[in-house]
Amino acid sequence: MKKKQPSAYAAAGVDIDEMDRGLARIKADVKSTKTPGVLSDIGRFGGLFRSPGAGEILVASTDGVGTKLKVAHMAGVHDTVGEDLVNHCVNDILTQGATPLFFLDYLGTAKLDAKVFAKVIAGFCRGCRRNGLALLGGETAEMPGLYPADGEYDVCGTIVGKVSRKDLVTGETIRPGDMLVGLPSTGLQTNGYSLARKLVFEVAKKKLSDFVPGTRTTFRDALLAVHGSFLKPVLAVRKAGVKIHGMAHITGGGLVDNVPRMLPKGVDAVFDCRAWEVPPIFKFFQEVGKVDPAEMYRVFNMGIGYVLCVRPKDLAKTMAALAKAKAAPIVVGQIAKGTGRTRLENLV
Repeated sequence: MKKKQPSAYAAAGVDIDEMDRGLARIKADVKSTKTPGVLSDIGRFGGLFRSPGAGEILVASTDGVGTKLKVAHMAGVHDTVGEDLVNHCVNDILTQGATPLFFLDYLGTAKLDAKVFAKVIAGFCRGCRRNGLALLGGETAEMPGLYPADGEYDVCGTIVGKVSRKDLVTGETIRPGDMLVGLPSTGLQTNGYSLARKLVFEVAKKKLSDFVPGTRTTFRDALLAVHGSFLKPVLAVRKAGVKIHGMAHITGGGLVDNVPRMLPKGVDAVFDCRAWEVPPIFKFFQEVGKVDPAEMYRVFNMGIGYVLCVRPKDLAKTMAALAKAKAAPIVVGQIAKGTGRTRLENLV
């Protein structure tokens, strides 16, 4: 039998047949994320979703996972970065009290591998199912010459959620004396990887299979730990009848730059850095790179992935609800008079 010749487009680096094989692999997985609001099937030019109704505000956000993708490529692990991105986006809109409705993904690569593509989308779908939102649509682009090497890819995602006007969290009611409750991160989440990769692989000359000092965890597992979702713990606090006055997702910029995003003028967020144990991976970064402590808290989350602000009278109820949701809450600080910034006390 005569061997089929590749098309001119495939010879130029774009294989439409491989794209079709990839799409065929993901259809059932995407369908598993369907929620009652979805009005269309995968494959249309646009996804359809039912309007949330009167009195509801739509909240939207777009993000990526940065150079964590470099580590995933090194390790050959492709089924977690999609979940990372969904959880990151869920947490971002959650800070304003919004619950997610649907998610849109984008994947760009130099040369598409249908099996890798299916694994990435599987991560998106798993994240969507766990957060109760639909993967409504997306885009995949094969662009030879744009990425440094075949097999490398980039992902980004857009999320849309809803919140009722009465439940919108703006931070405007935060006042001195309010308490700050931290929820532990699973690791780096999706930030600080440019510095982390330099310290681990260039400065310390470590391999992915080496263990993080003082732990039984490899650098592979520590660096690829999935960015957790804080949706269920926050919903548990709301279900307990607690009014949350402010929330911050600790992403790029750490506690220093992210917490002020929830603060009104006239107050500071004061953190006691002795209130929690900094995970070993961050201690390793600081020691190996001789990084200034203040910079560490601006680049990395240092073990605190999410912060809630509640009244002192609601603290016990908040801690109980979070503990019941298995979120391991920590009282990390308090609101004081100030100028709208983060203050770090007992910094080491």
